[in-house]
Amino acid sequence: MTKKLISKPHPWHGVSIGKGAPSLVTAFIEMVPSDTCKYEIDKETGYLMIDRPQKFSNIIPALYGFIPQTYCGEKTAGFAGEMTKRVLVGDGDPLDICVFTEREIPHGDILVEAKVIGGMRMIDGGEADDKIIAVLAQDEVYNFDDIHQAPDRLVKRLKHYFLTYKQIPDEETPECEITHVYGAEEAKNVINLALQDYTDLYGNQ
Repeated sequence: MTKKLISKPHPWHGVSIGKGAPSLVTAFIEMVPSDTCKYEIDKETGYLMIDRPQKFSNIIPALYGFIPQTYCGEKTAGFAGEMTKRVLVGDGDPLDICVFTEREIPHGDILVEAKVIGGMRMIDGGEADDKIIAVLAQDEVYNFDDIHQAPDRLVKRLKHYFLTYKQIPDEETPECEITHVYGAEEAKNVINLALQDYTDLYGNQ
């Protein structure tokens, strides 16, 4: 008798990154542009939880989530440090991903197949916090192969969101910066390093 699965897999640990990785990856989506709260995965249970309400008018311009079975650890941070000439540590989270699509996706807590086209090297309080940029697989409008083929305004929207969503008027701005926007090949390298970091920490799931 075939053993049946009686509980859903943990989105971080129990979902495959996909056979086409690192070019074509599975992404778990936590947030969509219409969300008025910032949702994050609860690492222990795998359920989405509210991290905080969006306090101001910041709107994420793409689907936002993470790549399963990746981890921003020593190797990922080492590469970011090499590229920025700094000493960095990983943020200890799965690798973030932003997925552009022309389609209106009404909610998160879903899996999508995404084609990797680039990334942004973000440093948040001395931690490497790269954002992989992708497009929904087979999207008819966002059908780029590399971020440098996309209109510059797409990247500017992402930059604006990540550089401002933590800002609170009359309070000190968190130490957050974006040092590089890089193409598909470098993004695939970052994904591979994050996969290695995950295996180093958790082994092969």
